[in-house]
Amino acid sequence: PGKEVVVSRGELVEIGGAFRIPDVMRQAGCQLVEVGTTNRTHLKDYRQAINEQTGLLMKVHTSNYSIQGFTAAVDEAELAQLGAEQGVPTATDLGSGSLIDMAQYGLPAEPMPQRLLAAGVDLVTFSGDKLLGGPQAGIIVGKKVLIARLQQHPLKRALRVGKLTLAALEATLRLYLQPEKLAEQLPTLRLLTRPQQEMQQAAERLLAALAPRFTADFELRAEPCWSQIGSGSLPVDRLPSYALTFTPRDGRGATLEALAERWRRLPQPVIGRLGDGRLWLDLRCLEQEGALIDALSAS
Repeated sequence: PGKEVVVSRGELVEIGGAFRIPDVMRQAGCQLVEVGTTNRTHLKDYRQAINEQTGLLMKVHTSNYSIQGFTAAVDEAELAQLGAEQGVPTATDLGSGSLIDMAQYGLPAEPMPQRLLAAGVDLVTFSGDKLLGGPQAGIIVGKKVLIARLQQHPLKRALRVGKLTLAALEATLRLYLQPEKLAEQLPTLRLLTRPQQEMQQAAERLLAALAPRFTADFELRAEPCWSQIGSGSLPVDRLPSYALTFTPRDGRGATLEALAERWRRLPQPVIGRLGDGRLWLDLRCLEQEGALIDALSAS
């Protein structure tokens, strides 16, 4: 509290629920010091901002948006080295935080907490859900002396997670002890790496099962589409997927919206997306075809 925290202007993120880095700093009693510009920040910008009031050098991974074009950002290893030279701790908020190299599964690469720690970053924070695949939670790892200081903060007890969250997180982390089986056993990774052909076959089966129920009012098709990984992780990346689409024969958007709303009101809601005059049911995350057939047939 009372110290200055140096953050790049290009990393002053707002996450879901309108929580913003400047607001977090203000609530914590810190003074935010912005350096660089929205699209380009250099190591010299951090160096010039350091003074006797500097309490932390911070990087925030832009996991829910992307700045492209004429850009520059400081590598965590460089910032950690600068912090060590100046006696100022460094912290990185990774957001989605993957514990594995996503590239080995053909997915876009994401920074990994263990690599940042090896590069000398003092504290790394990331989610227990999103790409890690566990329950919603926040995880802080880093230097023992700094973790001990966090443990003494008065809000630590109020913010600690419950036993159910810990149990779910432990069960998820245990899956990582068998990396050769992770793509099969971890639901998040299993669905992210699901082959498009498998989803196409599912779409064709669903088409045959549901066409008799809806063919009077809608034209049903099995069509390729793109899945969004998630706004909180890999926001601009898309995965090839397959969908079952419903096109109203009367051509009215109101007919389509009414269908979408009716499905959302089912005891187990069915959520699709509207686009190009059709209602799309992306099948990437569907693993219980029978349950979907029963729900829509009765709707």
